[in-house]
Amino acid sequence: MSEFQKSLLIIAILVVVAVYAYGYWQQWRYRRSLDRGHAEPRVAQRAVATAPVAEVADKPAQDPADHFITDKSAAETCELLDEKIDFIVSMTPKFPVSADILEAFWPRRFDYGKTIQTCGCNAATGAWERVIPESPANYSELKVALQLVDRNGVISDTRLADFRELLGEIGRKQDADMVLPLMDTALERARELDTFCAGVDQMIGLNLVSSGERPLFASEVARAVQHAGMSLQADGTFHQFAADGATLYTLAMSDDTPFQHHTLDKMQVKSLTLLLDIPRVQEPAKCFDDMILLALDIAPALRATLVDDQRVILTQGAIAQIRDSVEAVEQRMLAGGLTPGSAQALRLFS
Repeated sequence: MSEFQKSLLIIAILVVVAVYAYGYWQQWRYRRSLDRGHAEPRVAQRAVATAPVAEVADKPAQDPADHFITDKSAAETCELLDEKIDFIVSMTPKFPVSADILEAFWPRRFDYGKTIQTCGCNAATGAWERVIPESPANYSELKVALQLVDRNGVISDTRLADFRELLGEIGRKQDADMVLPLMDTALERARELDTFCAGVDQMIGLNLVSSGERPLFASEVARAVQHAGMSLQADGTFHQFAADGATLYTLAMSDDTPFQHHTLDKMQVKSLTLLLDIPRVQEPAKCFDDMILLALDIAPALRATLVDDQRVILTQGAIAQIRDSVEAVEQRMLAGGLTPGSAQALRLFS
């Protein structure tokens, strides 16, 4: 081996050692700041976030078929009904009725572009339960609720009017006692709620960029994050789950290319993004801390660096600034009576 080759080898070794040392040092500093209970001074000239605190108004609309809830327990479904979020039509027939009373409604339940929840008071047990077209029970009272607000905005006047008219006609044909809320009041309330939600509907992204010394393969990413407890899901991203099964944050390719089990050994990775959906997680600031620690833990193993959108290494001050923004959103939600990660927050930010 020539002297020149030896020199190149030594330089390469030093670069690898430096990357690992920097990652360890950055992680140590961040852990120390958490232990002290406060962040280091902000770096004012540094950008706050990586994929920065970003509104998600451009999120694609969901398939209308997804809007009819079928996967929640009956008790949970009915407990979630809330006049601040839902337009709730109640009908009490003269005698107990089956789900067939809604025969005209069932084929149209996907027409409104928002979540529909139908609940009935079981005439035999007195318990409220979710009602579907095939429900065998008879009901002394029915409630059909149309969610007014989600990430796609407020329901349109036309769709709400159509929903109200259809349920009103069904109730009148049955000579049932009806509660039909006023449209103007409901829409005004919904617009106020949508404005509040828009102000806190934010995500935080952290970028991990490969050093480029040699190709980084998706299989290496998988091993590193699985060791940290993340798992690859059907959406092509790795998820970190809470004990109750809720997603805390995700790891994806920065260009949105999905990870696939059968191509992990072949897929090369240049940049990764850890993403925290603030309104949908409990204790967002704590989740951010955990996400940062994960990033600092896996960065050396992946020969990657934690950077902002301009590919500038994130300093402790910049990280503290991002954390402050996460905590500010969390506090705004709590002040507005909406707990991050709660069942109602998950409904509003779906």
